[in-house]
Amino acid sequence: MNNSTGTALMHPAPTARRWLEQQREIGGLRKYVVYLAFALILVTFAVLLRDDGFLTSSNLINIGRQAAPVAVMAVGMTFALAAAEIDLSVGSVVALSSLVAARVAASNGFIWASLAALGVGLAVGLINGLITVKVRIPSFLVTLGMLGIISGIARNQNNLQSLPIRNDLFLAVFGGGSLGPVSTLLIWTAVIGALGYFVLNHLRLGRHVLSVGANRDAAKAVGINTDRIRVIALVMSATAASFAGVMLASRLAIGRHDLGESDLLTVIAAVVIGGTSLFGGKASIVGAVTGAVIMAMLNNGLILMGLDVADQMIARGVIIIVAVALSMREQRDS
Repeated sequence: MNNSTGTALMHPAPTARRWLEQQREIGGLRKYVVYLAFALILVTFAVLLRDDGFLTSSNLINIGRQAAPVAVMAVGMTFALAAAEIDLSVGSVVALSSLVAARVAASNGFIWASLAALGVGLAVGLINGLITVKVRIPSFLVTLGMLGIISGIARNQNNLQSLPIRNDLFLAVFGGGSLGPVSTLLIWTAVIGALGYFVLNHLRLGRHVLSVGANRDAAKAVGINTDRIRVIALVMSATAASFAGVMLASRLAIGRHDLGESDLLTVIAAVVIGGTSLFGGKASIVGAVTGAVIMAMLNNGLILMGLDVADQMIARGVIIIVAVALSMREQRDS
């Protein structure tokens, strides 16, 4: 055994710390792909749909409103993927949260309605995290099972009937109103995005999430409570989904059992093309939000071109495959 090997074995924590720092510094052109894709899709649709109103202010505002809930979910999913976990229950959490918000808003006002809805996400995320780390079941399977459970609970809430929301203050604050020309949906998206960016890039929690995702054993060697970080990441994902449920409920003025359930693939696509690795350790909040706008812009452009939902699903699938291929290539290179 040479001296360097002996030193590494005697002092695993500094070695692990240096390795984690090196991994966080690894970068590449892939982090710019999402911005190039945004520009390319925008220019392409602007040319192809110049006579169909793609660049009109009303259509661009509509794209922003469509992207807002997905962007909020994407911020939360970024933390889950950065920690090398995944949350497949976000769509069902959106639906149940919208129903809870609608029910509570009818009798207790908009503050209690929003808190109750966020409580749904907090509880679901905590259950997902604790089962994942304590029972040692992969989060993919845990959240897949939770998806079915929460979907069933949502469907039992009002016999598959929508719950109307007539609380004007709730509607104005969380999605149906505006501050000057700016929709409250966009304001909340900016707030959640800025908060997510600050946590991921400037707080110890963000560094720990990335370290756990990059190498769990090395993170544990430097004293990081990896189980706690994994639970927090899944709680953040589910809580963001519950807030997206509040935003959707406010925008549509209803709570519904299937609200947001079709957004899972869109959210994952937005996060992955935004530069977050499916294998953990690398993440971008700005990229995830940009990815959400790309997905909304893509759907909007395809609709204006006369294509149907099936074509949008195909486009999302292709984007996910390409993004995963890029992620795996970068993983091998690093």
